[in-house]
Amino acid sequence: MIEIRALREHDNRASFRSGDPDLDRFFQQFAGQNQFRHHLGVTYVAVDDQDTLGFVTVAAAHVEIDELPAAVRRKLPHYPLPVLRLARLAIDQSAQGQGLGLQLLRFVLRLALQMAGDYGCAGVIVDAKPDAVAFYAKYGFLAVQPVEGGSDARPAPTPMFLSIRAIRAAMGAPLKKR
Repeated sequence: MIEIRALREHDNRASFRSGDPDLDRFFQQFAGQNQFRHHLGVTYVAVDDQDTLGFVTVAAAHVEIDELPAAVRRKLPHYPLPVLRLARLAIDQSAQGQGLGLQLLRFVLRLALQMAGDYGCAGVIVDAKPDAVAFYAKYGFLAVQPVEGGSDARPAPTPMFLSIRAIRAAMGAPLKKR
């Protein structure tokens, strides 16, 4: 049975291999430091017994209204908006292709709904790597702005946004709290 829970200091991260060296290095070397020492974000892990099969890191953030897609912008106030940033999501090679990425994404969407009710949250923003843009787009994320400055060797991520309204609709949650 897979459990999604917050990373614990004693969790073994050394054997995690997603196939992306940058994501693996973050998880193995910096996820704990960012969470427990600097309090910059929280990493949640998908575990089966003691094996870490995937992780997702989130942090509170804000987005400038002018950075959002025009269709979303019309209905929102014109000042920086609170969002939940999906900073990193990775699945161990042993569990890829089994739907765990979607499970972790749904977990993040539930966190955003909770944040919206407790503190305020306009949606979820993610800096999608080029090979992940289609994954997020399939679930309703919209590209935030054209990306400039990428290179073939290290293409720039595509910022993408999913509004809290779209999350509520997708998750079957009521539009208003109470």
